[in-house]
Amino acid sequence: MSLAELTASELLDSLATGDATAVEATQEYLALIEQRDGAIGAFLRVDAESALAQAAEVDRKRAAGEELGPLAGLPIAVKDVLCDSAGTTTCASRMLETFRPPYDATVVANLKTADAVLIGRLNMDEFAMGGSTENSAYQLTRNPWDVACTPGGSSGGSAACVAAGMAPLAIGTDTGGSIRQPAGLCGVVGLKPTYGRVSRYGLVAFASSLDQVGPMARTVRDAALLLETLAGHDPRDATSLEAPVPQYTATLEKPLEGLRLGVVKEHFGPGLDGEVESAVRAAIAQYESMGATVREISLPHSKYAVATYYVIAPSEASSNLARYDGAHYGYRTDQAAMVAELAAERKALAEAGDEAGLAQLDTALVRMYRRSRAEGFGPEVKRRIMLGTYALSAGYYDAYYLKALKVRRLIRQDFDQAFEEVDLIAGPVTAAPAFKLGAMVDDPLAMYLVDLYTVSANLAGLPGISIPCGFSQGGLPIGLQLLAPPLEEARLLRGAHMYQQTTDWHQRRPAMN
Repeated sequence: MSLAELTASELLDSLATGDATAVEATQEYLALIEQRDGAIGAFLRVDAESALAQAAEVDRKRAAGEELGPLAGLPIAVKDVLCDSAGTTTCASRMLETFRPPYDATVVANLKTADAVLIGRLNMDEFAMGGSTENSAYQLTRNPWDVACTPGGSSGGSAACVAAGMAPLAIGTDTGGSIRQPAGLCGVVGLKPTYGRVSRYGLVAFASSLDQVGPMARTVRDAALLLETLAGHDPRDATSLEAPVPQYTATLEKPLEGLRLGVVKEHFGPGLDGEVESAVRAAIAQYESMGATVREISLPHSKYAVATYYVIAPSEASSNLARYDGAHYGYRTDQAAMVAELAAERKALAEAGDEAGLAQLDTALVRMYRRSRAEGFGPEVKRRIMLGTYALSAGYYDAYYLKALKVRRLIRQDFDQAFEEVDLIAGPVTAAPAFKLGAMVDDPLAMYLVDLYTVSANLAGLPGISIPCGFSQGGLPIGLQLLAPPLEEARLLRGAHMYQQTTDWHQRRPAMN
């Protein structure tokens, strides 16, 4: 068995016992990236030389008997939205094409301290805005199970990377489902932690009250292993929670006795694909066979979740992205061409005696701002900035943003009441398996509805996980979503691991030729 066929936990054991070296593992994954990523497009950048140097240092420390971090020698790929001083952080946007952060995000710093081998940067929807990774300014990412289909988004590169076996672990971010949705569509495990469980310091912000960083892996055990390194209080993040980090891997094998599983009746209505419903209901029946009690619950305000999300998230995006103006850092338009154009317009208006036109001309500074943003941002980012700016504008704030915040509170209350009756909530991740690339590119509303089952967890700040639970007749993965109360990641991981102990969906791999 090759090293790349091992789970992250198994590979870590092989490295610890000396059966393999970090350099050997890194070389094998770099070779697989070379062979496979041309067809998948998961990586924006592969840091081969740096990764091999990191791996060699791990091997040196191990041979010298020096203390090693908990992820020593494990290759890990990172979504290109977390600052890393070792290279550029682009957010898959022209706006940040040459941006090199002067510091490491806390998540990246934690990985380095844990002696992980950072192997490269992964593609995504621009500024994490999208559900198909088609909004990247640089390339398409394809689903390893069917390269004509989307891997999901915005962490599509992370999910595709793990599914295609090009890294044992990856980092994603989840603002409205961007870890769980691509994990479900690519047949891997993706966990969105409780809001504040993992530091957002150094995460390039999309919607600050919704963004969360989390692990993507082949198995629940591997996700638990990575979460142990990612989680923890960070004084540099004002929203970081001061709560101890459990050793999630230590309790995985302990089944949840008397598990009460809730099934949301609103999640099994019109629009849910028959194959997805069948697979999810079969997974719920599997839990019943393991002794779980299943009861139907209601989240009456869940029907407002997508509308609420698409007021709050664009509003926060409008505020967060205002800083990209071409003046401080990031993309700036061709100033020489802009100044020449402005001079020509001014001359023409002066010769025509058009005093009103001259008075209305933008200054060079204003024109530079406008052109830099128009050229640096892609269509979806512009769309969300406009939506958010409108929702926050005078006369509309109360009608849209303030009302959305009130509904958000009601959505959280629905979950609080539900978790008084159940331990976990189970349901679909998406309404259908992966769709064809280009199928929704001209229909933003249809794309937004892809998040129907995932956005509620972000609005409520809950932890959620996607695990494989079946396949469509076309051979595409289907995901099961589990949700837990805040800071109950240990319960969530144990519940997900229970399922993987009695099924083999997570062990299946796409045929990579």
